[in-house]
Amino acid sequence: MVTSPLTRLRRRWRNERGAELIEFALTFPLLLLVVLGIIEFGFMFQQYEVVTNAAREGARIAVLPTYATDDAVTRVNQYLDAAGLDSSLATAGVGAPVALPVGASCAWTVDVDVSYPHPVVFLSGIASYFGGSWGTVTLSASSVMRTEASAGACP
Repeated sequence: MVTSPLTRLRRRWRNERGAELIEFALTFPLLLLVVLGIIEFGFMFQQYEVVTNAAREGARIAVLPTYATDDAVTRVNQYLDAAGLDSSLATAGVGAPVALPVGASCAWTVDVDVSYPHPVVFLSGIASYFGGSWGTVTLSASSVMRTEASAGACP
């Protein structure tokens, strides 16, 4: 039986060999982007938690009567170094004591702010192929604690 060229062409177009490979080639970059985004978010969230805890540690030192503001900044840097972050990239600031009205008297609070640049490594590499850039994301945290001194009259 002799088949016509049109019949052979129709059979070839109905053949689905290699369709899975083409579908995989189309969906794999999107899947890879999602997975790398999840990994990047995990690293960023871990660093954010470290920055938050460093601000809390600094605020705890800042409210103690026997420590100065330099001691609070030193404690923030120690915490960041212990967690594996580069403390030289961080910015830590200790605010002046602020009176907080509590009933008829006032308590004093101290605010410690910490910011840290997080380079977006995985997604920046992918964005560079398309002419874009993610750069860095600044992670910031603040912690306010009441001083150990007893509440007194408001100023």
